Amino acid sequence: MQTNVRDEIAALLRWYVEQGLDETIGEEPVDRFALPPPAPVAVAVGAPEKATPRVTPAAPVPVAIPRPTSPSLPPRAPVPLESPQLVEDARALARNCGSVAELEAAIRAFEGCALKRTAKNTVFADGIAGAPVMVIGEAPGADEDRQGKPFVGVSGQLMDRMFDAIGMNRQRDLYITNIIFWRPPGNRTPTPAEQAICLAFTRRHIELARPKVLVLAGGTSAKAILDTTEGIMRLRGKWMPVQLDDGSAVPALPTFHPAYLLRTPASKRQSWIDLLAVDKRLRELGVR
Repeated sequence: MQTNVRDEIAALLRWYVEQGLDETIGEEPVDRFALPPPAPVAVAVGAPEKATPRVTPAAPVPVAIPRPTSPSLPPRAPVPLESPQLVEDARALARNCGSVAELEAAIRAFEGCALKRTAKNTVFADGIAGAPVMVIGEAPGADEDRQGKPFVGVSGQLMDRMFDAIGMNRQRDLYITNIIFWRPPGNRTPTPAEQAICLAFTRRHIELARPKVLVLAGGTSAKAILDTTEGIMRLRGKWMPVQLDDGSAVPALPTFHPAYLLRTPASKRQSWIDLLAVDKRLRELGVR
């Protein structure tokens, strides 16, 4: 009987081998993916043991390791592009000018604005000094830089047609300039430092030209002259006084820049309303 049992076991093992089973397993199943049990926690002698609940740890989260920094190097403060002294120099130079001609000569000789080094020409003004309307734009473009006059490109031609529609032109009724006298490279927006330097001359320019009204063409010009952070969409069409250093004030009307109208023809209607407001104000002042 015992021999028969051994034979049966041997036959069973041979059958397992023939079937490819070459390992034996235990009677209790083993979970190979289970986490190992937590390490035992040391308990102080005499302190009552507390049951530690077994918590399944969450999946590890990658942590960004900060790069080492030198504690001796404080964060850098922004470096101004231009010295504040240049603004004071421009103001002092402008105050000493007693006429538009003297101001133009001072601006052409001024070397404190870096834009002059990359520009071909100093773009001062066009039209009639002392005209009832003084138009102030942003900065010269490529055509203006080449010819040395403001608003002579495509946008300037549009502006001429717009004023012609209300019976005004630069040969009789307009005096045209910009807050910047030199073309910024690539027609970029002038920096605050560049605006501050040129604005010292522009404010004196207004005092010497004595216009009845100002037309501020574009957001950059309007914000600089009015010293505000409001955008042109909020400013346009609203009369605002410009207080000058000599104590006088000039009514100013912000409006869209002609270059913006070329890109957005639908806004021409609003600009036409602004032009009619200029014509109405001049009639109220008895100029027309």
